[in-house]
Amino acid sequence: MSKFRFPTAFTILFALIAVVAILTWIIPAGEYQREMNEALGSAAPVPGTYELVEPNPQGIVDVILAPIAGMYDPSLLGSASSAAIDVAIFVLVIGGFLMVVTHTGAIDAGIGALLNRLQGREILMIPILMIAFAFGGTSYGMAEETLAFYALIIPVFIRAGYDSLTGVAVIMLGAGIGTLGSTFNAFATVVASQGAGIPFTQGIVLRFVILATGLALGIFYVMRYAKRVKAEPSRSIVADMAEENRNYFLKSGEGEGEVLPALTGVRSLILVLFGLTFAVMIFGVVALDWWMGEMSGLFLAMAIVVYVVAKFDADTKMDEKTFVDTFVDGARDLLGVALIIGVARGVVVIMDAGRITDTILFSAEGFVSGLSEFLFINAMFFIQILMSFLVPSSSGLATLSMPIMAPMADFAGVGRDLVVTAYQSANGLVNLFNPTFAVVMGGLAIGRVSYDRWLRFVLPLVIGLAVLIMILLSVGALLT
Repeated sequence: MSKFRFPTAFTILFALIAVVAILTWIIPAGEYQREMNEALGSAAPVPGTYELVEPNPQGIVDVILAPIAGMYDPSLLGSASSAAIDVAIFVLVIGGFLMVVTHTGAIDAGIGALLNRLQGREILMIPILMIAFAFGGTSYGMAEETLAFYALIIPVFIRAGYDSLTGVAVIMLGAGIGTLGSTFNAFATVVASQGAGIPFTQGIVLRFVILATGLALGIFYVMRYAKRVKAEPSRSIVADMAEENRNYFLKSGEGEGEVLPALTGVRSLILVLFGLTFAVMIFGVVALDWWMGEMSGLFLAMAIVVYVVAKFDADTKMDEKTFVDTFVDGARDLLGVALIIGVARGVVVIMDAGRITDTILFSAEGFVSGLSEFLFINAMFFIQILMSFLVPSSSGLATLSMPIMAPMADFAGVGRDLVVTAYQSANGLVNLFNPTFAVVMGGLAIGRVSYDRWLRFVLPLVIGLAVLIMILLSVGALLT
């Protein structure tokens, strides 16, 4: 008798699209009036203007077309800056760039040098990298950009004696907890504060506390798991895939005794260019308002630069045909990741087309009315958790919910900054495991970790973080 096999990410997402489509036949259609909010720079719902509208229930054809619309429609709520196709192309170009660099042997040589330097202290990579990713999360909501790092970092952890899930956790939890504890994140904290009509610095102390304590908890959790896996590899959640993952990520089946390539001068230069590429990407996003198009162009250009530099060493050089074939092979490896990004957005497509998004928001508005300070802020946290499943985009959720929910804090005797903190904490928490968040499903696909195994790993931490956030929010409400 065959064992039950958990569905793939594609099946899970299609099922969610179908469920939401069914809800459009059950939940009344409704809309808020919208007007231009100069502070937000976009149209936002107006409190007190909700009304029922003509329903638009979604059928089988709509379910089938939703992933397609999710891929190319830039008008989706919260995604005005980029259609999913932009992110998908970015992923494909990253795949090509990484494969070209890998082909030169520079990454393997660099990993060997790093492991020699950290001999016996490899565990220190976890706090160092998680803190670095958390800075990206708290400062600008690092999300799609993390997809560029999985193929680089996972092989490092596998060579160090850990598993692929450890590498995935370092990236996803580092950046995710950073976003959960956003301090001056322009795409979450600033947008939400503008929607709430307060300066973004209001409430920043509590957000720093959430960031520091949440990150400490996350680092402890990942380090404990990593130590356990290294001591007893059979306790890895992906133990049955250990050999397969080693062969896949290290592009070798020779086992522990394999000899890594030498770190020559050209390979060192390629590694410098490799690191410079990511530094320029982060600078471009933060300082130059870059997005997926510019970042894709950067990785394409740097792949060509690496190809040219590699010609100066007999061990690394490749001809034009080999370069093109290698780039295409790398893009092909991440094709599934690119496709899953569009499918993940299909849920939002169905909700908006079925006109139930505002109805859900209106129900939440009524739920928190008349509650005490303690109950109000915790109810707000749980409502934002629900909304985050439906609208994973941080800026999209802020634009949708803050103009409605923030003014209600005045009647509950709670500072509006606490509503902002509850929103961003809930959104960041859910996006550590949200199947409708393309970054989660994309990262897991790159790391070859199935969604059910990720849930087994991350849910205890999510519960711990939720309890921590509720305690801190409650203290904040009582001190208001």
